[in-house]
Amino acid sequence: MRPVFAPAFRLSPSSPLVAAGFVLMLVLATLGLGSTGARAQPAPVDLGTADSFAVLAGQAVTNTGPSTVAGDLGVHPGTAVTGFPPGTVTGSTHIADAVALQAQSDLTTAYNDAAGRPATASVSGDLGGQTLTPGVYEASSSLGLTGTVTLDAQGDPDAAFIFQIGSTLITGSASDVNLINGAQACNVFWQVGSSATLGTNSTFVGNVLALTSISANTGATVDGRLLARNGEVTLDNNVIQRADCDDDGNGNGDGNGNGNGDGNGNGNGDGNGNGNGNGDGNGDGNGDGYGNGGYGHRDGY
Repeated sequence: MRPVFAPAFRLSPSSPLVAAGFVLMLVLATLGLGSTGARAQPAPVDLGTADSFAVLAGQAVTNTGPSTVAGDLGVHPGTAVTGFPPGTVTGSTHIADAVALQAQSDLTTAYNDAAGRPATASVSGDLGGQTLTPGVYEASSSLGLTGTVTLDAQGDPDAAFIFQIGSTLITGSASDVNLINGAQACNVFWQVGSSATLGTNSTFVGNVLALTSISANTGATVDGRLLARNGEVTLDNNVIQRADCDDDGNGNGDGNGNGNGDGNGNGNGDGNGNGNGNGDGNGDGNGDGYGNGGYGHRDGY
């Protein structure tokens, strides 16, 4: 008969080691940690075909002054687009066509996605003076910004910041959204339950997904998108630069500026903020790549 060997020892449920392990599990759960390490960060919101738009409205786009829209501009189901010129659009303009219809459909999907994410923290009142790490931030009513809010990606260029705002988003004059440690404008999302207003000469970052309307006051600049589902987008001498994760923070933009001179090329990539352009030294011509906060320039032979 085969002998049966008992284990050398057995922990009873009342053992101090079992109790300590249980306490450790509770602490990890409270901190949002598990066996795989830190709490999983939220994934960016997929904008679908709305991604190519810098400005998209439901009823109308109205502009005053020499605004620049760097990306597509569209409206659906409305048909009113006024103020271009003197405003300029570097992308395509879609007025109540199939492209704008699909973009609005994808915007609705993205809006609902952002609104339905489980919140990781609550915010209220004014974001000014705060430094926030990646997560989903819920504001049950209106949210304001006076001064500067800093978004810290903690070294992760894919880190997402999602703001769920119950009613209005209003930023003050000369207010600023500051990105640090690899944060990218393309991964910042402001889901607004009614309408958004960006203050005079403010510097705003991220994608505004508004249920109703969006107004950019005189001189406001946006590194991101202004996407309004049902109302209008109003511009006044603004610069709206569509944020692209392929170029933000890496200096790779429309000119694909990779700053290493390959072959016989000179690859100097200078950029402001996080925008470092790296020059691919093959081929003639110059490539300009927009980065987050600046652009990189390269010369190749």
